[in-house]
Amino acid sequence: MNQKLLRLVRRQIHTIITRETIKPSSPTPSHLLTYNLSEMDLLSPKFFMPVVLFYSRNNGGKAEEKDIMLKKSLSQSLTRYYPFAGRLPSPASPYVDCNDEGVLFLEARNDTQLDSFQRRMISCQEDDMDQLFPDDMINFKNTTSRYLGAVQLTHFACGGSALAISLTHVIGDGCTLSSFLSHWASVARYGSTDHKEVVPNDPHYIQSPCTQLTLPETGMEKITPLNNLVSRRFVFPNSKLSELKNKVVSEADGSMNNPTRVEVLTSLIYKTAVAAAIERSGSFKPSYLVFVANVRDKFVQKLPPSAVGNFLKLMMVKTMHESETSLSMVSAEMRKKKLQLDQGIQSLQQLVDDLKSFLAKLTNEDLENVAKETYWCSSLCGFRFNKLDFGWGKPMGTSHAARCVDRNGFVLMDTADGDGIEVMMFLEKECMEIFENNKELLSYCKI
Repeated sequence: MNQKLLRLVRRQIHTIITRETIKPSSPTPSHLLTYNLSEMDLLSPKFFMPVVLFYSRNNGGKAEEKDIMLKKSLSQSLTRYYPFAGRLPSPASPYVDCNDEGVLFLEARNDTQLDSFQRRMISCQEDDMDQLFPDDMINFKNTTSRYLGAVQLTHFACGGSALAISLTHVIGDGCTLSSFLSHWASVARYGSTDHKEVVPNDPHYIQSPCTQLTLPETGMEKITPLNNLVSRRFVFPNSKLSELKNKVVSEADGSMNNPTRVEVLTSLIYKTAVAAAIERSGSFKPSYLVFVANVRDKFVQKLPPSAVGNFLKLMMVKTMHESETSLSMVSAEMRKKKLQLDQGIQSLQQLVDDLKSFLAKLTNEDLENVAKETYWCSSLCGFRFNKLDFGWGKPMGTSHAARCVDRNGFVLMDTADGDGIEVMMFLEKECMEIFENNKELLSYCKI
């Protein structure tokens, strides 16, 4: 059966049952009808963050009961996360109109077994993953939706289910999404926003002044997007990550102690990606690892994890020679950059100025090289997506459903069982064919 026909068959067995908009259970007070976005929000990439959670049939609850409970608890949760139910008056709007128009909610049925669906997902069949999300609200795939958030509950033939959530990056980062889902899950589990176990009780909003109507240019617009990227999924068990840590410590010869799982794995992936680029082109070119840090606890006056918005700092490891891509050197440079954050961030404006300065510095490099030799890394490890219990127990599977990106890069996320890290990798096709066959990389993977 050819691929086109196979995709058509898969589409035919996935059926949308209901489509509706979930509004907050209580109207937003008049003094909160305008939510000003911070300049960090306005500088953030304009795409949807997509996360999917899988629950087995053993988690209990009938499909109809799950659907009703999810809608009710989502409505209750949106009362406190009221901007999520609003609309941007225009794509370039510096504020959200908190008009309670609501979040999109779809219910669907998939006639396959959940385990077979997940096996196909591991091989990165994009059509399989994409149909779990409403209206293609995945990364850059949908750029016209007026919804700021969307949910789809898919029931599988075996009784298992998938809960897919999309939130626009304009209104918050991965930590914001995690806080919201933790709150929603606990409301669903306990039946009320007033229950003492519901967390976090109060999302923290930073009052931002109304910013200019014209969005600032970041310089990133000058970088030509890559258009032949492919994606692959890799899983690295904690036992293998422990071996990798030991290797990094040994290689560093005592100059680095106790590196984190994320540091050593990021270093391995970066080193392997650069090696693939060298093999493809026949020579080394200056390369860049750009990684993101959640800095809520790095402000002089610390922000709570429930702070809504984008509180991120971009950092870069620049390697001018192939020897500088060694595991120990990359890990040490990452640690050095992060330690600089301990000096404290004075204000949100400082964070904005740092971001503008970083992007200016990046785009002052050779732009063609920046496009091809820069690897963007984002980590969702530690955000507890694998702990989200809506009353059916913890998920049996979790994934950041990254799609339609236009840069080399990768996303890290804790596995559902907590015993490792899942990596979604994006590379140009020719480089990916080399990358995925790297013996050192594969020695740490779960095959």
